[in-house]
Amino acid sequence: ELDALLLTHAHVDHCGLTPKLVREGFHGPIITTSASADLVELVLRDSAHIQAEEAAYKKKRHREEGRKGKHPEKPLYSLNDVEQTLPLLKPVSYRQVVEITPHASVVFHDAGHILGSAMIELRVQTPGGPRTLVFSGDLGQAGKPIVCNPAVLTKANHIVMESTYGDRNHEDHGNVESQLADVINRTADRGGNVVIPIFAIERSQELIYYLSRLSRARRIPSLPAFLDSPMAVDATGIFRRHRECFDAETWMRINSGDSPLSYPELTMVRTSEDSKAINRQKGPVIIMSTSGMCTAGRIKFHLRQNLGRPESTILFVGYQAQGTLGRLIRDGKQEVRIHGHNLWVKAQVDEIHGFSGHADRDALLRWLGHFNSPPQNLFLTHGEEDSAQNLAAHVRNELGWKVTVPEYQQVVEID
Repeated sequence: ELDALLLTHAHVDHCGLTPKLVREGFHGPIITTSASADLVELVLRDSAHIQAEEAAYKKKRHREEGRKGKHPEKPLYSLNDVEQTLPLLKPVSYRQVVEITPHASVVFHDAGHILGSAMIELRVQTPGGPRTLVFSGDLGQAGKPIVCNPAVLTKANHIVMESTYGDRNHEDHGNVESQLADVINRTADRGGNVVIPIFAIERSQELIYYLSRLSRARRIPSLPAFLDSPMAVDATGIFRRHRECFDAETWMRINSGDSPLSYPELTMVRTSEDSKAINRQKGPVIIMSTSGMCTAGRIKFHLRQNLGRPESTILFVGYQAQGTLGRLIRDGKQEVRIHGHNLWVKAQVDEIHGFSGHADRDALLRWLGHFNSPPQNLFLTHGEEDSAQNLAAHVRNELGWKVTVPEYQQVVEID
């Protein structure tokens, strides 16, 4: 029944079930931006690999414990399913009109969330005339480095918009770059390492962007820096290939001979041997490693080496979900368990808040305010219930629009 699948961007919560859909019979085009198509390939391969590992571990544990788990031990999809999915990807450019059927076309506009992220404008010919449906995707913050600000749209009959931060505004946490310089300088003065748990896509590249600026301006000492994540290294390569997504400031740096996604002190680390060698470095270093919430990956090894060192700093630059190792450390837990070892947290723990990739409530309202007239429907999705309902109340009060916060699997007929 599906003619096509339209992907807004390459975060796993937006594209991660695509191979499952293909395995269940979908063989239509998967339309997304060129940058997103490259990132989706990276994300889906990684997802299949992690699922296979987790399923094998769960099966082994259940066998050893002599019990059967409540949920199936099978992954949602395999690497083979990913290989069947990738040929269906149809990369397009921003603002390109793409025909899906004789009666429907689509245009992707920059959402400013991550590289290649898009809001989707779906144009449909109906018996009652042309209709436009706009899907915001994840809207980014204005002024983020590397990517452009979210595009402004002015016409839509129906809008589906995210509401991640619909119940609050981002605090003014000052200049991210200055805060980063301050943490690095204080830690280097103590002779410690700066260990930064990172997300492989976007956050890693933003950090490199800021570090390269600070290094070239000599606002931080000339410290060896390591991007220790094969996926983040691959994602950075994709960023470098897709300059069409860069904002004006990034282009200014490139045109002046600067390289915003690399600098002399930065080493890209792929092999586990090179990863282990980082901790044999003499003197302070900067270590960026996945996973961003410290739940898996090489970051755990670096935490084991640095949590017990009062001179080192663990610097969080992203959200830490409840119950994760990162959340425990960030919230001041004095002792944590990693790889079967209990470790005292003696390192300094710091956090920079200004890295959020999502627009806040006021920015979402400003984006809606650009539309020339109220849509027939505004649906708020992609947010906790309180967040969506809070934003809905602000839209009604400030814009006077009709707003719906749909329930899961609710069907709405639209004209």
